[in-house]
This record gives sequence, C-alpha cells and structure tokens, in this order.
Amino acid sequence: MRKALLFMLISTASFSLMNAFIKYLEHIPGFQLVFFRSVTSFFFATSYLIKNNIKLMGNQRRLLSLRAVAGLISMSLFFISFKYLSIGTAVSLRYIAPIFGAIFAVFLLKERLKPIQVPFFLVAFSGVIMLKGFDDTIDNNGMTLVLMASVFTGLVYVLIRKIGKGDHPVVVVNYFMFLSTLVGGIISIFIWVQPKEWDWLLLLSLGVFGYFGQVYMTKAFQSAPTNVVAPIKYTEVVFTIGIGIFWFGDTYTLLSFLGLFLIIGGLVANTLVKKN
Repeated sequence: MRKALLFMLISTASFSLMNAFIKYLEHIPGFQLVFFRSVTSFFFATSYLIKNNIKLMGNQRRLLSLRAVAGLISMSLFFISFKYLSIGTAVSLRYIAPIFGAIFAVFLLKERLKPIQVPFFLVAFSGVIMLKGFDDTIDNNGMTLVLMASVFTGLVYVLIRKIGKGDHPVVVVNYFMFLSTLVGGIISIFIWVQPKEWDWLLLLSLGVFGYFGQVYMTKAFQSAPTNVVAPIKYTEVVFTIGIGIFWFGDTYTLLSFLGLFLIIGGLVANTLVKKN
C-alpha cells in the first residue's frame, strides 16, 4: 500500500508540471499538444519494452485498446479546456472523476456502492455547482469540456484496475501513447501552429513529465484498489492552484475556494468510507 501511495505522489508531481507547461502553451492547438505529449512518451515506453524483452502487444489487447481510447478522449478534452479555464479550476473539476469511476466500477468490476457514499458524492457535486455559480470567470465551454474529460478519466481508472497485473504498466502506457501519437499527429497536420523559441523545449518536456506521471499512476492503480489510491491524486489540485497563483496570476474568491474544498472533501470522505 505504501508503494502505491508513493507511486501516486510521484505521478501527481509530474502531471502538475506538465499541466503548467500546457497552460503556458495554450496558444498551441489542443491536438498538437496531444501529439507532443504522446510522441516522446511513446518513444520512451517502446524503448523500455524492447530493451526488457516485454511483448509490445500485451496480453489483454481489447482492454488495453479500450483504455487507450478512453485516455485519448479524456486527455484531448482536458487540454482543450485549458484555453477556457484557469489551471487550478480545470484540474479541480477534472478530479470529480472518481465519482464516475465508482459508478463504472459497479458495472465493470462488480464493486458495491455503499449508501453512505451517495451523500459525499452530492457534496462534491455541490462544490462544482458553487464553483460555477460564484465564479464568473468559469467559461461554460471549458466547464463542459473538463466535466466530459472527468467522465472518461473515471473510465480509465476502472479499466486500469480491470487490466490489473495481467499486463506490464509500461505496456498499458504504450497503447495509450501510440494511439494518442497517431491521432494527434494526423490532426496536427491540418491545424499546425509553428512553435517559437522556448516552446520547443516545453513541448518536448510534456512527454517526459507525462511519461513518468502515467507510468507511476498505472503502477499505483495496479498496486492497490481504485478507491484507495485515487484520492492521493488530489494533491495535484494543491500543486496546480499554487502554480496558477504564482506563475499565471490566477485569482480565486473565498466562495471559489469553498467550492473546491467541497469537491475534494466530499471525495476524500467517500474514499475513507469505501476503505473502511
């Protein structure tokens, strides 16, 4: 269990830096960001698998492919939402994903949902409503995009758990990165924006941080139950809000922070109940 928690902390730190760079590169089209986020990670993952003589195609190809599709949709929607939302708000709203993950787990993993979990889910959703109702800076398009991204992120959590230890975590990542590189690259041909100066370095770094974030997230979910590990990802909210305030000059009202607290508090409480 401790290993799983450590893996998730490494993952959240990596993703926080990646998110910051994506926000900085918001002048670059979303699918072009998807391509650069994926191509470097794909190179790392494939090299690792070949070096260690691990089957590239894995053992559970159908589940691996479904995880890749869900991950691509989630990542694309999330990246595009950065053009409409502050970095902290986008990340916070995305992290209602465990609610959807719990719903998917009922049907796909046959897990039971305790009645006491429902009020905590409602608390988290009330935070979303409060955030939208009292923060005039939140764009409707951005909110729709990030909420849809959270639905598919919840599905990703459950699919990774269903894959379990039947496939190496880098195989799981490699499927995701291959599909994202392919789709992102094809679409980028038609919407390409030429990067300038430091843009190139930041674009290439997306794959580095994304690779470590993805691998360690996969290891964490393969090492412990979804409802135990997922809440640790909420530390990313703290990291990204701090980055948004000090780097991008983001501002939040007291009621906005209350909304964020309700989202995180409701989901953490749900996790503790589920764990018990």
